[in-house]
Amino acid sequence: MNLSDKQKKIIGELFFAFLVTIIILGSFFGYWNSAPADQTCASCHEIVGSVHTFANSAHQELSCKECHGTALSNGLHSMKEKSMMVVNHFRGANTEDIRMNEYQVLEVMNNCKRCHGSEYAKWESGGHSATYERIFLDSVHNSKEQLNYDCLRCHGMFFEGTIEELVKPVSVDGPWKLTDKKRSEMYTIPCMACHMIHTDGYTMSELLAEDHYSDSARFFPPHSPGLSFYDRAEKANYPVELMSTIKLYGADTLLTVSSDGVTRNCVQCHSPNAWHEAGTSDDRIPRGVHKGLSCAACHEPHSNYERNSCATCHPAISNCNLDVTQMNTTYADKNSPNNIHFVSCTDCH
Repeated sequence: MNLSDKQKKIIGELFFAFLVTIIILGSFFGYWNSAPADQTCASCHEIVGSVHTFANSAHQELSCKECHGTALSNGLHSMKEKSMMVVNHFRGANTEDIRMNEYQVLEVMNNCKRCHGSEYAKWESGGHSATYERIFLDSVHNSKEQLNYDCLRCHGMFFEGTIEELVKPVSVDGPWKLTDKKRSEMYTIPCMACHMIHTDGYTMSELLAEDHYSDSARFFPPHSPGLSFYDRAEKANYPVELMSTIKLYGADTLLTVSSDGVTRNCVQCHSPNAWHEAGTSDDRIPRGVHKGLSCAACHEPHSNYERNSCATCHPAISNCNLDVTQMNTTYADKNSPNNIHFVSCTDCH
């Protein structure tokens, strides 16, 4: 087909306009992903607060895209997501208190492991990497204790629905199934359950300067920047600095409890009943011969592995010829005669 000079001119002009558009958009995209946050993200009033707190955190040297990605990071999904942010901005929608939904939290968590690969691998090997299927389709547990709203306080705290919207039936009679099968392999306790990323805290140089090897650090170890608990009801992370040391009672006697930040965070989920009675509900606060110890004195960060910790205080064979590493000290076994959390002198002697 032969084109007239006029048609060729029109096609040329359209191609030129297209080329100019691509150059402009490409330049803007490049600028947006390389310029400081206060010239890009923080130029929108909705993001100012987050940018300012982030500027004082241990991650302050990173750019926003390192965690949140760009409009092209996840194909059409991310393009749609970022476009809606712009639309809502110009619509004047109420976006002063922006929060990520559960899927966005898990997407950001995938970026955490790019820098924190070791921590991520240890977390995956421990109990806190439990999936929705593992927690909510546990027939042994479900047949003994009916699922309820409070389960979501620690397992699935970023899930925005109710327990009835998550699993059916809500009763002690199964079989149980998730209402959305795609949620089966999703994690119930992601990084942001215990870590607040946008927060005032240590810079990385200050953290590295801390003494992790003194006697006091062993029993009251320094906690990581942003250590916090995500409160499902308030939809916000609360740093451990705002948490008080729990009062724990045994036979009406106030027991000694570590006041360090790690323990204050752990007890938000691993807690006693409403009367603060030791050994009730999921209480695992050390008492007996280990009273006052921090959870982190025995449990490795992220993996929660504890077996290697005995050697830090106990010789291989003690003066009474007991090898503590060979004793049944586990919390998981209800018949354990030497539960490491509650063992007393008389249990061995």
